Amino acid sequence: MSLKYSNTTADFLQWDEAMNLIRKLFKDGNYNMSLLIALGCFFGLRISDILSLRWNQILNVNEFTIIERKTGKKRTIRINPQLQRHISDCYKSINPIGCNAPILVSQKGTVYSVQRINIILKELKKKYRLHIGNFSCHSLRKTFGRQVYNMNSENSELALVKLMELFNHSNVAITKRYLGLRQEELLNTYDCLSF
Repeated sequence: MSLKYSNTTADFLQWDEAMNLIRKLFKDGNYNMSLLIALGCFFGLRISDILSLRWNQILNVNEFTIIERKTGKKRTIRINPQLQRHISDCYKSINPIGCNAPILVSQKGTVYSVQRINIILKELKKKYRLHIGNFSCHSLRKTFGRQVYNMNSENSELALVKLMELFNHSNVAITKRYLGLRQEELLNTYDCLSF
């Protein structure tokens, strides 16, 4: 875990690459990881909250509410129709023991650990030749944040305020640093110089 407000080491996936990875994993029969990456990119939750989800919370519903483990705060999440279809397809393919079962269960029948998921993500990075530096569980949350920011470029300040609230950051500067935007802004300063 990184120090509070320090730079984290996780990078984000470009949105198109993340969506392609979800489709490839599903096609290859890796339904658990396809679902994990989809939920991480669409929900922006921490891995501890994703691992605590059960099928009855996300299957055939438009939204659900959780209490975030780290902050203890209540958060309501809406599930868009495309993601609903993917969740349903994964449910049918995984065929869990029941609707009250955890969504991410290993072949041994236990919920994946964060450490095991990080190992799997590094393997996926290599196997699928992903264009990402450090691929970890936290990369999915950052991918969500970057996509929200990128999709709202015409009103980026409002997007940052929304993300600040969703991520429970105390100010926009922390959100910018978290998403790597501050570093990009600083590096872009060099691009404005000419010879």
